Amino acid sequence: MSDSASMGARGEELAAGYLRQHGYLIRDRNWKSGRTEIDIIAENNEFIVFVEVKTRASDYQVHPRDAVNVPKQRTIIFAASNYIARYNLGKEARFDIITVIFNGPGWEIDHIENAFYPTM
Repeated sequence: MSDSASMGARGEELAAGYLRQHGYLIRDRNWKSGRTEIDIIAENNEFIVFVEVKTRASDYQVHPRDAVNVPKQRTIIFAASNYIARYNLGKEARFDIITVIFNGPGWEIDHIENAFYPTM
């Protein structure tokens, strides 16, 4: 596994742990619909939450949240609609981004709720 893939996997682990600590149930991880993968699918009492995790080292040039551009959002929304239909879910969907930035031995997590909407 490459260094960036390893860092990404570690970021997803930290993001899943963060969500669990904040009362979310993790339904799926790395769920695929065709060629699109949703990093984490979680839920709380109100929402089914589709989470895109972006991980970077502290020397990044563009903030990780900005890597979730409109085309990426559209593919996540399409995959999420497939997930909702497949499992016949009645909860409202929400699209979040979690960024994980490694600072030497530590890290910083930012959970951006309602990062984008399916009305594009």
